[in-house]
Amino acid sequence: MRTTLRHFRELLDLKMAIVLALALLSTYACEAIGLRIDMPLELVGIAIVFPIVFSIGQAFQRREAALLALADFKTSLAALLLAHRDWPSSESARHEARAREILTTLHHNVHELLRRPSPALLSQTYAAFSEISRSNERLRREGEVSPTEISRANQYLKVSMFNLEKMRNISIYRTPRALRSFTQIFLSGFPIIFGPYFAFLSDTWYSGVGYGVAILYTVVLVGLDNIQEGLENPYDGIGVDDIRFSEDELTSVREVGRTPLADSP
Repeated sequence: MRTTLRHFRELLDLKMAIVLALALLSTYACEAIGLRIDMPLELVGIAIVFPIVFSIGQAFQRREAALLALADFKTSLAALLLAHRDWPSSESARHEARAREILTTLHHNVHELLRRPSPALLSQTYAAFSEISRSNERLRREGEVSPTEISRANQYLKVSMFNLEKMRNISIYRTPRALRSFTQIFLSGFPIIFGPYFAFLSDTWYSGVGYGVAILYTVVLVGLDNIQEGLENPYDGIGVDDIRFSEDELTSVREVGRTPLADSP
């Protein structure tokens, strides 16, 4: 229950406070000038609820796709590390240490790149991919691994690069901008525009009902907008539903293969 309330409080931000104040002011002004209109509530479903529900659904689908891409990415890195550890015919510890250092750097660069995209970080990330390719070729040149196995390792490298680009695309290309602008305007403007309706409710029932409904509509609509905003970028670490892609919260490639299996009896 405490966690639920804490997550709900995170939706109550400055934007909601501003919209709420304007909605109450609009209701008060309409009461003062006698402007009371029984406005059609179908507008809420047509102009607001359907678009925002569609947008939130799409955002969750993008988040699930990002989780699958992240799993494939980390699995490929682990497979590359184990290939450097187990495939060489000799000096496997040296090859494993080299691969572990490169892949750990790559994991960290990808984490930072998805949180704070920049050309410099992208260049560093692909430099790490290049080092992995060189490490694979080093195994081939030294005769430690067969050409077939090197081909398999390069496939692991390709899969990791492919999934990085999938995650980058999810981070860059988000909800259609026109739809996002449409929902933001109506979600924030509806409680203000419907001031005459809230004044009508107070006049029809009793004083205070309109203000209560105005508060309820503001919290619901702006809260939905904040949920959508938090899902826009699943890597920025701001929303409660963001992907926790960090060294501390996800198993790092540094730990792969460190604990040996017990010897069979």
